Amino acid sequence: MNASSTSEPVITSYAQAPAKTTTVGGDTFAYRELGPKGGIPVVFFVHLAATLDNWDPRIIDAIAKTRHVITFDQLGVGASSGQVPDTMEEAAADAYRFITQGLGYSKIDIFSFSMGGMVAQDLVVAHPELVRKLVLTGTGPRGGKDMDKVVGVTYWDIFRSVITRSDPKEFLFFNRDAEGKKAGKAFVERLKERTVDRDAPMNNKGFTRQLKAIQRFGRSAPSDLSVITQPTLIANGDNDRMVPSVLSEDLHRRIKGSELIIYPNSGHGGVFQYWEKFAPIAAKFLSA
Repeated sequence: MNASSTSEPVITSYAQAPAKTTTVGGDTFAYRELGPKGGIPVVFFVHLAATLDNWDPRIIDAIAKTRHVITFDQLGVGASSGQVPDTMEEAAADAYRFITQGLGYSKIDIFSFSMGGMVAQDLVVAHPELVRKLVLTGTGPRGGKDMDKVVGVTYWDIFRSVITRSDPKEFLFFNRDAEGKKAGKAFVERLKERTVDRDAPMNNKGFTRQLKAIQRFGRSAPSDLSVITQPTLIANGDNDRMVPSVLSEDLHRRIKGSELIIYPNSGHGGVFQYWEKFAPIAAKFLSA
């Protein structure tokens, strides 16, 4: 199954992107696509516990104005079949099958956030020829210092969100000052803009498996990131409690020629808090 007929109207709003599936070797991958077809697509790799519904439409829509955008559910997530893999390497291998066999692409650009950036790194290391450009946001390298503490931070913030009847992402992604609280609520509201054909929510078993995979990634020997020679844009907030901000600086040091943006007074979701600044930068980087 490949890209749809070019006679279809071009959809540039993520809220309207059609839900699709493709099957590879008995595994069914759920995905959405939007933006003008043709050329190299931008494939989005999503964060821990996220489904197709968790991408910020302000960032997707900005990139989809000029680029063919594809978002997808990893196996065991949302409307995709199977179970969440045990490791980031396995998740990267699944993504490779989805992209090359399921959709028939031999070259892509990547936009990734958080856990998605870990999967993306493993994919580029294993298949450097597949990727032309790379965006890594809110993420860090394999073996990154304190990355394995994400489990404790995540459960504590889920607990805090239950007590305050808030969305956990408001705690996990944003600072708890006035500006951060406002940005968090605005982000969560944007995620509700799609009202039809929403994805199946993440289940607890899959969530636990993803957390363990992140912990393994954090406790593993580092990858040789010198093999990443693609143009790379790295971004984060200056107070990321989930994947410490210093790990974005570590990635920047290890990926030669990469660009680094650190947004002030913001956390793990810094690129969402500062979407008005970041979305045009990401779109320009990917279209240049």
